[in-house]
Amino acid sequence: MPAPSDPAALGALYQELILDHYRRPRNKGELADADAHVALKNPLCGDEIEVRLRRDGDTVTDVKFTGRGCSISQSSASMMTELVRGKTVPEAQALLRRVAELLGGSADAATDPRLGDLRALSGVARFPMRVKCAALAWRALEESLREEGRGKR
Repeated sequence: MPAPSDPAALGALYQELILDHYRRPRNKGELADADAHVALKNPLCGDEIEVRLRRDGDTVTDVKFTGRGCSISQSSASMMTELVRGKTVPEAQALLRRVAELLGGSADAATDPRLGDLRALSGVARFPMRVKCAALAWRALEESLREEGRGKR
């Protein structure tokens, strides 16, 4: 990975990570017998995301997404599924808060190794309309975590 002191190289690497998740999304598809299913749409740009998750007790055992939209929304969803699978609900909620900080422009969050590839979206904070794209899957996850146990929708 390029040194953070080389912003151009780091920006190019981040762009490649975003495009990789967009072109080869992880965990995209249906999830049979999901405990929760939330569909959200960003009416300003047309991005659509559906998040389905399965839990065993307090642990997210599986999470998948479907949808369409820009590279930011789709890559963020792909990265989200990788980060939350296997996490407990409190750990997933902590990630939600940290991602909000990242998308809000936190320099500390942009270097947090717990966020993995998602750190590539740190530059989105400079573009408020794109923040909504990056946050869409995370909003769906947040609702999914609340929904589990109340029935599927």
